[in-house]
Amino acid sequence: MLTRIDHVMICVPDLATGLDAYARIGFDVRPGGVHTGRGTENAIAFNAEDYLELMSVRDRAEYLAASPEGGLLDFLARGGGFRYVAVQSDDLAADVAAMRQRGVEVSDVADGERRTPAGQTLRWKSARLGSRNALPIFFIQHLTPLAERRASGPHPNGVQRVDRVYVAVTDVAASAAVYSRVLGTPVPKIQRGAVIKSDMAVFDLGPTGLTVAQPMEPGPAAEALARRGPGPFQALYRTSSMDAAARWMADHGLPPPARGVRNTGEQAMLVLPADACGAYIGFVGPA
Repeated sequence: MLTRIDHVMICVPDLATGLDAYARIGFDVRPGGVHTGRGTENAIAFNAEDYLELMSVRDRAEYLAASPEGGLLDFLARGGGFRYVAVQSDDLAADVAAMRQRGVEVSDVADGERRTPAGQTLRWKSARLGSRNALPIFFIQHLTPLAERRASGPHPNGVQRVDRVYVAVTDVAASAAVYSRVLGTPVPKIQRGAVIKSDMAVFDLGPTGLTVAQPMEPGPAAEALARRGPGPFQALYRTSSMDAAARWMADHGLPPPARGVRNTGEQAMLVLPADACGAYIGFVGPA
């Protein structure tokens, strides 16, 4: 079963720059290690059960040998930013089989691993969608227990978990139908997002939400769609204190985040892409 959003992947041309940017936003983000044979490296900010991943190319030649299509290099050449949403599975082989029964083009389950700076090898299985269902999501089942993987936190910004992620689309109804078939869940009711100024459909995955959003007026979704085209653009995090998060950012040279009110009535604030390596990073929670 697909259980939750596992992590968001934000791709950066230079990992050290990404580490600095997200530390100033208030994440306890640390080098995660290298992906064996893939030519990439990452940094990780762990929450209670999910994490934020900063991804970069470590060795261009090794990366191209493993990925001749060069997709990540092309993405970084366009500025980088929020590239993928990883959805967690508790039985990936069964989920892949179910997707295929629904007519979804999806890869076989593949093994993956990375070696941490401390020398530990972390292992997982993953599957990716095919070209007929080219959505910016992939699926992961961890083989290394969470307690052994978690290597950071708590965060100075009070972040506890990812709440929602947002994907900009040009047609919310058509996109929601595709996501429904891929995820194996009913099409949600279309609603208006007050902060992102969009019509949106929210797919609930455990305590997290995967949202497809069609801009209806100027706002974050419209800006992201115009700047980068369709794709993920915002990760919204639940924090224990928005004021504490804002103070941390101010103390570390960031401008005050924009604030708004969600259609749930909750206060929200948003760090802009210029300060978050091309992604919108949102916060929701008590003052």
